Amino acid sequence: MIKGIDHRSRLICRVGRCGPLGAATRTALELCVQPSLSISQPQPLKGAALLTAGLILAAANFMAVLDTTIANVSVPHIAGGLAVSPSEGTWTITSYSVAEAITVPLTGWLSARFGMVRVFVSAMALFGLFSALCGLAPSLGILVLFRVCQGLSGGPMIPLSQALLLRIFPKERAGQAIGLWAMTTLLGPIAGPVLGGYLCDTAGWPWVFYINVPMAAVCAFFAWRVLKPYESPSSRRTLDGVGLGLLVVWVGSLQIMLDKGKELDWFASPFILSLAIVAGVGFLAFLIWEFTDSNPVVDLKVYRHRGFATASAVMVLAYGAFFAANVLQPLWLQTNLLYTATTAGRATAFGGILAVIMSPVVGRLVGKYDPRALITFGMVWMALMMVWRSTFAFNIDFGHLILPNLLQGFALPFFFIPLTTLGTGALPPWEVPNGAALISFVRTTAGAFGTSIVTTSWEDGASNARVQILNQSGSAVQDSLDSLRAGGMSMEQAIRQYEGSLQSQSVMLATDHIFLAIAGLLLVAAASVWIAPRPKRVVAPGAGGH
Repeated sequence: MIKGIDHRSRLICRVGRCGPLGAATRTALELCVQPSLSISQPQPLKGAALLTAGLILAAANFMAVLDTTIANVSVPHIAGGLAVSPSEGTWTITSYSVAEAITVPLTGWLSARFGMVRVFVSAMALFGLFSALCGLAPSLGILVLFRVCQGLSGGPMIPLSQALLLRIFPKERAGQAIGLWAMTTLLGPIAGPVLGGYLCDTAGWPWVFYINVPMAAVCAFFAWRVLKPYESPSSRRTLDGVGLGLLVVWVGSLQIMLDKGKELDWFASPFILSLAIVAGVGFLAFLIWEFTDSNPVVDLKVYRHRGFATASAVMVLAYGAFFAANVLQPLWLQTNLLYTATTAGRATAFGGILAVIMSPVVGRLVGKYDPRALITFGMVWMALMMVWRSTFAFNIDFGHLILPNLLQGFALPFFFIPLTTLGTGALPPWEVPNGAALISFVRTTAGAFGTSIVTTSWEDGASNARVQILNQSGSAVQDSLDSLRAGGMSMEQAIRQYEGSLQSQSVMLATDHIFLAIAGLLLVAAASVWIAPRPKRVVAPGAGGH
C-alpha cells in the first residue's frame, strides 16, 4: 500500500457531512492518494502561517461557491443594463453552473499534470481576471462567455482548496480543516444573495463580479508564497479528450436549447431542433465512449451500484427543483413586487440560517439512523414549504414571505448530507472519488437545467393565466374599467391600472403553480429514495459533525 493512502482515504470519507458541496470535493481524495504521497512531504504548517494559509484556502472556496448564488438577485439589474429579458438574464447563472460542473472531473488530471498548487493559484488568478471581464461586458453574449470562463476557473478551486487544507493541517487537526472548508461552503450561498443585492443597489451590477478581483489577486499572491513547498509532483497523464469533448458538446447543446427554446419557438426552429439532435446523439456517444474507454474522464461504471444510481437520480429531481425555486423567488420579487435587490437578497438568505445551525446536528444523526428516512423527512418538509409558498398572494408582506424560507433551511441538511452518504456509502472506497465528482456534476448541471426549465415555464404560465383570467372575467372587465373611471381616471389611465393588476395576478398564479409543481417533484424524489438499499458502509462524520 502506498504510504499515506489508508489514513487519507479514511479522512476524506468524512467529507460526506460537509453540506451541499461536500460531495463535490471528495475529488480531493483522488488528489490526496496519488503516488506522490510516498514521497516525503513538508511538515504541516503551524501558528500564523497555518492561519494565513487556512484563510486563503477558505476564501478561495468561499468565492467559488458564492458565485453560484451572488447573481441570483442581480438578474433583473443585468437584464435591464444589457437590454434583455429577465429569462435571458438567467443565462448568467446557468452558464457559470454548467462550466463549473464540467471542470470538476478534470481537477485530478490537471493536478497530476501540472501540480496542485500551480493549478490552484492559476485557477484563482484566472477567476479574478474573468470576474473583471464579466463586469466590463458590453452585451449579454460577451457576459455569458466570460461567465463560462469564470466557471471553468472556479471549478478546480473547490476540490483543491480542501485537498490543500488537508496537506497543510497536522493530522490531528484534520477535522478542523474539514470544518473550516465546510463552513465556507455553507456560508457562500447564504451571503451570495445579500451581498449581490447590496452591490446592485448601491454600486451597480458589474460590482457583483468586480468584488472578486481584489480577493482573488491577494489570495493568489499569498497562496503561491505560502503553499509553494506543498506542491505535488507533476507527471504526464493521459486525458480522455474524446470523452471530455463529447461531454462539453451534449451538455452545452442541451443548455443552449433550454435557454433559447422559448425565444425561438422551440422545435419549430431548425436551430433548436439541431441542438436537440446534437445533444441526444452526443449523449449517446458519450455513454458508449465512457463505458468502453480504458481511462474515461467520467467513469460511469459506478452506476452499476443501485444506491449510487438512485442517489444521483434523486439529486437531479430535488436539487434541480430547489435551486430553480431559489432563482425564481428573487426574480419574482423584483420584477413583480418591485422589491429592491437588497431586500430580495435578504428574503432569500433567511433560508441559510437554520441550515448552518442544523448541519452539525444532522451530521451526528446520519451515523445513527437510516439515511433514507432522514432524506425523506427533509424533502417532505421542503415540499411542505413549497406548498406554503404556492399560497402567496401578490400583496404578501415581507414577514410572511420570509417565514417559509427560514423554516426551509431547517430541512436542507436532512436532504443534502444523508443523500451524500447514501450515494457514496454504496461505493467501495476506491470508487468514492469518481462517484463524488460525478454526483457533483449531476447536481450542478441539474440546477442549471432546472433554472432554464422553470423560468421558461414561469413566463408561459403567466401568459396562460392571463388568458384564463380574461376568459373568466367576461363583463367584469368593463365593470372594473367603469369603476376606475368613476374614481376620476381617464380611460387610458383605467386601462393601464387594470393591465397592471391583471399582470400581477397572472404572474402570481404562475408563480404559485411553479412552487406547487416543485413540491410535487420533491415528494416524488422523497418516495424514490427508497429504491436504494440501506448503505452497508456508513461514512464516519468528521469533527464537528460535518
